[in-house]
Amino acid sequence: MAKGHRSKIKRERNELEKQSRKPMAHARYARISSMKAKYLLDLIRGKDIKEALGILIYTTSKSSTVIEKVVKSAAANAENNMGMDASKLYIEMATANQGPKMKRIAARSKGQAEARVMKTSHITIALNSR
Repeated sequence: MAKGHRSKIKRERNELEKQSRKPMAHARYARISSMKAKYLLDLIRGKDIKEALGILIYTTSKSSTVIEKVVKSAAANAENNMGMDASKLYIEMATANQGPKMKRIAARSKGQAEARVMKTSHITIALNSR
């Protein structure tokens, strides 16, 4: 076999993978409980980008600001990296998985202590065009 043969096959395989890839964005270690984030993600899954951003802007939730940033980032990735039309994009996949938990101690009366668990989550959003 020729020396360039293997690299040519790899190059062709990478081109096929690029075509099948979906524009995605992640927010790692977000200071939100994954259960609270999943509630909002269920609302926007399957919606167009503009409609999803409208829902997130008018939702009074701590997680809505973080999810809004992730949606905007995924839309920018689709436009700039993959050359997709922003008006045809919709949210195909939206997940929130548990991240690590931060444990803190709060002082209580009579020398006692109470454990406070601060939950984090990993939010992933994938888009596709219609």
